[in-house]
Amino acid sequence: MATGKPGTMERVKDEIIAAVQGAGDIAQATMHTASQTARAAIRDAADVGADLGAEAIDLVTGAIEAAKELGVSVEEAAAAAAQGALKGAEQLGSTALGAVRHALTGTISGVKVVLKEPFKQQES
Repeated sequence: MATGKPGTMERVKDEIIAAVQGAGDIAQATMHTASQTARAAIRDAADVGADLGAEAIDLVTGAIEAAKELGVSVEEAAAAAAQGALKGAEQLGSTALGAVRHALTGTISGVKVVLKEPFKQQES
């Protein structure tokens, strides 16, 4: 189920697949592209006032779908997209970072999203 604007997940999936086709190391290219695409997309979403949490979920979902089609690790693709989204949000400030981190905590499209330091969910 897409939670952001219609087409985000499909667009991200298509961008990742197009970027890595023909790459020598498809797995590495997928992770790099997922991260960079998510980072830029979060900043772009903020520019137009989009819901950053919903956008982040759609970005990770798109990366998962691309990984399935490319035959690479969905867990690694989800983590790469999440990390990129967090890096983009970090550049926007603590409010954006908190919203994205909160949205990405848990399971998305059946994949447990692992947030790497320094963006790990803090214990309360």
